[in-house]
Amino acid sequence: MSDVPAIIEAFLKDAEIEWEPGASDGEYVVTLPGERKLKTVASLIIGDQGLSVSAFVVRNADENHEAFYRYLLRRNLRLPGLGYAIDKSGDVYVVGQLPLEAVTPAYLDQLMGVLLEASDNAFNELLVLGFRTSMQKEWDWRISRGESTRNLEAFRHLLEHDDS
Repeated sequence: MSDVPAIIEAFLKDAEIEWEPGASDGEYVVTLPGERKLKTVASLIIGDQGLSVSAFVVRNADENHEAFYRYLLRRNLRLPGLGYAIDKSGDVYVVGQLPLEAVTPAYLDQLMGVLLEASDNAFNELLVLGFRTSMQKEWDWRISRGESTRNLEAFRHLLEHDDS
């Protein structure tokens, strides 16, 4: 266990991943840049027996819960070492635990890749499944006021009305 902090810190430095110490001893808060989701903030906590990993993905869906959670469960099958979970509010996280002996630079690299894939690659699909009505209202409101729709551009094909 005494080498684990050094391994994590060296990996984060070498990988040029932004991080800071967390609120508790043995916690690292890492920030992974994304493409769909601007960033994923994850907590790595060194415990007595293992390293736990947790990252917020998206809040509880407003609608279409069955399809939303089915999508997450199916994606769980493709996440080595991690899985989707929800908290008591229904907010979605990616979580996992590994034994301290498994903490190597190679495994941390894989873990960060899977974590980012689980959070970033699924993000737009989760928004469409769980928040489409809210997105449509936001789009319509912005259009009616002449406001920018830049933050919704990835969804233009779903939200734009043909008013001609």
